[in-house]
Amino acid sequence: MRVDLIADFLPRMLMQGLPVTLSLVALAVFIGFFIAIPTALLRVHPLAAVRAVPYAYIFFFRGTPLLIQIALVYYGLSTLSWVRHSPILWSVLREPYWCAIIAFSLNTGAYSAEILRGAIQAIPRGEVEAAQAIGMRGWLLIRRIILPRAFQIGLPAYGNEMILMVKGSALASTITLLDITGVARNLYARHYAPLEAFVTAGVIYLVLVALLTRALRLMERRLSRHLLGPQETELAQDR
Repeated sequence: MRVDLIADFLPRMLMQGLPVTLSLVALAVFIGFFIAIPTALLRVHPLAAVRAVPYAYIFFFRGTPLLIQIALVYYGLSTLSWVRHSPILWSVLREPYWCAIIAFSLNTGAYSAEILRGAIQAIPRGEVEAAQAIGMRGWLLIRRIILPRAFQIGLPAYGNEMILMVKGSALASTITLLDITGVARNLYARHYAPLEAFVTAGVIYLVLVALLTRALRLMERRLSRHLLGPQETELAQDR
């Protein structure tokens, strides 16, 4: 392994590929989160007919590979004549960046919705009944009690989904995007140094995941401060 090549590849990946990867993941997680909230609420609706549509959406995006979903958005939708003749749709779907955002957002939205659905159903019934006893109903109950508690319960699983999204973003390189993996593939083709190129990319992904894991752990501790004793709270704050 040539260390000089790694030292040459690293700045290129950080300057060219890292901003693309970070923007892809950040936008997809942001959009997917707001897709997940109404989808999860519909998944716990008492009427089976209402639950059917979000169930079908979640079933498809959890049951098919992310690579297939990217290909359907990037290659599949462009073959539809009404898409090509729509100025708005075609201006979006002809760009690989936005096609990746759409596929990633729908994918992580489905997984996040199922995580949130399980978290909502895991909320102790007594907490909901106590809120209802003081007059909370409808959206107020959802906004003040159900969603905050569901997010607290589901945060560890949701954190895993965010980490998977960071790693899954490498598939954006299959539609010509120069993210970290895309830059690594170009450097490999140019210098014929696969080990150096992909080891450098792997190290960057490892650092990103480590930083995200640390941030999620701090968030979990912050949200669970009321469950810790005085000594554990001081220890968590010191960390």
